[in-house]
Amino acid sequence: MTMLDTLKGLSAAEDFFSVLGVPYDPAVLRVARLHILRRMGEYLSREDLTDLTDAAVTERARADLERAYGDFVASSPLEQRVFKVLKDAVRPSRRAFVPLSDLDVRKTKAVS
Repeated sequence: MTMLDTLKGLSAAEDFFSVLGVPYDPAVLRVARLHILRRMGEYLSREDLTDLTDAAVTERARADLERAYGDFVASSPLEQRVFKVLKDAVRPSRRAFVPLSDLDVRKTKAVS
């Protein structure tokens, strides 16, 4: 079984850290576990892992996990905005705001 197969079979964040031998603070992992794994996946997906030995793949995965973990030690999930819902939360709204005082009820009834 290759390292990529092993990583694909893992489910708990603690398992990724254990298998790759990366130390972590449980308090950081409690807050940002999904964010860290998502960021690691982003980093890993940018890597060209073809034709690498399993040891080299393991080293790249370890480095990407350490880097992703470091992102969340230095800042919060809200600051990093890994997930779409957090990215969308800072995008400007496309709808214009119309205050109720600008609505003329008489015009609305005439159009109907």
